[in-house]
Amino acid sequence: MSMTALVMAGGRGTRIRVQGEKPLLKIGGKPLIEHVIDALKGADEVDRIVVAVSKHTPQTSKKARELSVEAIVTSGEGYILDVREAVKRLKLRYLLTISADLPFITGEVIDKVIKHYMSCGKSVLAVMVPAERFENLGLSVDLVFDEDGRRLIPTGVNVLDCNKVYREEFEKELDQELLIIDSEEFVNINTLQDLRITEQLFNSRLSNNRSFKAL
Repeated sequence: MSMTALVMAGGRGTRIRVQGEKPLLKIGGKPLIEHVIDALKGADEVDRIVVAVSKHTPQTSKKARELSVEAIVTSGEGYILDVREAVKRLKLRYLLTISADLPFITGEVIDKVIKHYMSCGKSVLAVMVPAERFENLGLSVDLVFDEDGRRLIPTGVNVLDCNKVYREEFEKELDQELLIIDSEEFVNINTLQDLRITEQLFNSRLSNNRSFKAL
């Protein structure tokens, strides 16, 4: 199975209300998108990395080229539309979509997600985090509820079989698997407060890592 990773970096980022492009905001002195691309480069199950940019993120397109990854210009009119456009133009079969604002994501976690998808037998895998994980950190949340009423947060990480999902006639109900991972690896950034909290988390992790190495 050849897996392409599509980094979603073409949105307007209106909620965060800062100057500049959201994927280029820095955590730990490094742009958000660079954290994500580094993780994808370290994932054994990812064969190709493409960054989906738009007219809203021209500097992100430049950054992608600096990081030696492909970039495709999409409309920037919405997540689903941008994914559909990239799938058709790149003629993709299996696709991992990932948001450009996940600074703690790792190659190991990405491999875990892809392997779960390959074993689940569903057309789509959506990665979710329990709402309490982000709420306890003080982060903003965009809640969804599963059929059991669990409060979940979409992480922006999904895996799909493009031939099944984006064919001309859709099934009435999508054959979807939910993978719930209770982890800070999926912290993402939607507001200035999220940015501040994530920077604090990054510094705390760095400090703890240094202390561990000193033991």
